[in-house]
Amino acid sequence: MRRRRFLTATAGIGLAGCVTVPGAGDDPSGEDLLKDAVETRTDLVDLAARRTLTAETPDDTSTRVERIRRRPPGERRMEVLESDDPATPPGTTIVRSRAVTWTYDPAVGDVRERHHPNRVVADGTRLALEALLAEYDLAYDGSETVDGRDAHRIEATPTSADLGRSIELLVGETVYAIPLEATDDELEDAAVSRTIWIDDEHRYPIRERDAVHDGDGTLFHRLTVTYEDLTIDEGLEPGTFTFTPPAEADLVTTGLEPEGIFDSPPEADAVTPYDLPDPEIPEPYDLDRITVVDKGADAGTTTTFWYVTTDGRTRELYVACRDHQRFDPDALEEIEFDGHTAYRRDGRIESVFWACNGTNYEVSSPAGDVAVLDIASSIGCP
Repeated sequence: MRRRRFLTATAGIGLAGCVTVPGAGDDPSGEDLLKDAVETRTDLVDLAARRTLTAETPDDTSTRVERIRRRPPGERRMEVLESDDPATPPGTTIVRSRAVTWTYDPAVGDVRERHHPNRVVADGTRLALEALLAEYDLAYDGSETVDGRDAHRIEATPTSADLGRSIELLVGETVYAIPLEATDDELEDAAVSRTIWIDDEHRYPIRERDAVHDGDGTLFHRLTVTYEDLTIDEGLEPGTFTFTPPAEADLVTTGLEPEGIFDSPPEADAVTPYDLPDPEIPEPYDLDRITVVDKGADAGTTTTFWYVTTDGRTRELYVACRDHQRFDPDALEEIEFDGHTAYRRDGRIESVFWACNGTNYEVSSPAGDVAVLDIASSIGCP
């Protein structure tokens, strides 16, 4: 029996900037083009485009056209203009800021407002490019015109034979479920071919085509994603990343709405039940925002200082204060700094936790590139 499988594709990119374009006759390498894309990604302020997605299987073809707006790393807007997929009809809108995501589904007439004031914002675009550099052989395959723009074509071949269940696309920033009509044995022999077109002017991925074939060359699935009418760093209209629900729509709210999002400690200090610390944060990190969330009598109030890098690499670290303990000492490594008992967590996020005079503190670095103990020492026991 043939069973339906799904290959999840995470799309994530928006690159801009100016780089040196090789002279006539000097073909760039695929690796150099991708390295340029990683570099120019750091300079992106905003982008706008129409994005066309075409998904093909042996039995069906579907197309979706979207209008997108992006301000990396945490703000995005997507509106579906045309679609033959009933799951995402025309009018579907997703708007996300750092603190909240609105999703409008015109088919059912509701708007979902999801609060996430303490969501860690990762630079998925840069990570996708770096993964392509690390996990694929890249071959330059000439130049073509895409939507009236000169573009370089790159053929990418996985260095590993393991297909897995995901491909991180380079044009777009949405998660797609791609149906694969295949047995487990067929997928074991499946091969992925990827073609990426890099805009010559900005070194920006402007089109990608990914195909999955079985060992005999039979097509399982092909996805083509293209940016059209692309503009980069030309500014966006005020209010692009806010959303007003249609009057007739039902509003469903999830997540905890913060007491406030503040620009400075004195503003946040006015609404917290404890005094806030004054941590010493290393360069190139600067304070981005302070969130205060009241989680009720059982969990108390959490205040989080969010710091982001100023070098364009979009890394974050945070310092959190709580009036309730949120860590399990038995699951962490006990350490000591400056005479204080503390607990360390290593792994995807490097953290140190400790308590003092009824307040619990946390310093965490998702990037793992700072000495969290040094920051903890600057806070100590206020």
